[in-house]
Amino acid sequence: MENIYKLSFYDYKLDESLIAQKPLKKRDESRLLVLCKDTGKIIHDRFYNIGNYLKKDDLLILNNTRVIPARLFGEKEKTKAKIEILLLDFLNDKAVEVMMRNSRRLNVNDIISFPGGLKGKLINKKGKTVILEFNFKKEKVLDIFKKYGAMPLPPYIKEEKDNPFHRKTYQTVYSKIEGSKAAPTAGFHFTKQLIKKLKNDGIKFTEITLHVGLGTFEPVLSDDIREHKMHAEFFEMNNKTATLINMTRNNGNKIIAVGTTSLRTIESCVEGDMVISKKQWTSLFIYPGYKFKITDGLITNFHLPKTTLFMLVCAFGGIENVKKAYKEAIKEKYRFYSYGDAMLII
Repeated sequence: MENIYKLSFYDYKLDESLIAQKPLKKRDESRLLVLCKDTGKIIHDRFYNIGNYLKKDDLLILNNTRVIPARLFGEKEKTKAKIEILLLDFLNDKAVEVMMRNSRRLNVNDIISFPGGLKGKLINKKGKTVILEFNFKKEKVLDIFKKYGAMPLPPYIKEEKDNPFHRKTYQTVYSKIEGSKAAPTAGFHFTKQLIKKLKNDGIKFTEITLHVGLGTFEPVLSDDIREHKMHAEFFEMNNKTATLINMTRNNGNKIIAVGTTSLRTIESCVEGDMVISKKQWTSLFIYPGYKFKITDGLITNFHLPKTTLFMLVCAFGGIENVKKAYKEAIKEKYRFYSYGDAMLII
């Protein structure tokens, strides 16, 4: 096998026609590729049949984070030049770090006007990001983003990018805790009815929170992937969830992470042979060679080449297994990326 730490090892070709631009009308009718880790066997199905691959008392871990409409459009006060920002983090009650389109048009102390009376003064430029100081405090700033902002869709979604329907479709049906800059997309395939059916069949559910930051989607620039540093993301696993995970494992049932964010949260909470409740930041980067300690199964979407997400999936499912599954998915014309089809690795 060629060097598994080379970035080029995680490349693959995908026709743009397979990149899903919109979600399906019925979330659980997406296709489901089931990959058996031990044998490499592949099964083609529909997501509404996922219960057929789970057993009574298996535990699914959902990420209940909710996406903020983090894109906001304004204009430079002096010249009326159009400016678009993407909210990243609050540094204090008024200062924020943002990504900004057309930042070259602005200098330190320039003022940008946004809807709702919001104004931002440019304090500093640092690499790809900009520091703004707003005229309102955090709570009111967030209210303005919720009212006037657009969803922070990934750049490969180009059709109807600013259509308001994304406010509903670019969220999981169980999203609760606001804070994400991108959705935990593996959860898109669940409907409330499917969750109810699975619970009636004896499948258990619990929740963690990890607020997805743009670091998850930052391109890997190092030729040796081991040199890549993940941006930290805030997560919380409460005591109830930790106890349920440990009980499930002790009883011989499986822990199934719904999405890479849930998986990284679980693995970030491991101490010894169990998990403990935590509320902190994680920059855990999982790539082939990582030894999984708790997680038995993974529900995920099909990810972009040369990304940390694809590397995580290769680590979990086995490099050859996952590459074979992706080739099969491309051949069978599965829909890829955020609004695309699903994969279960078990």
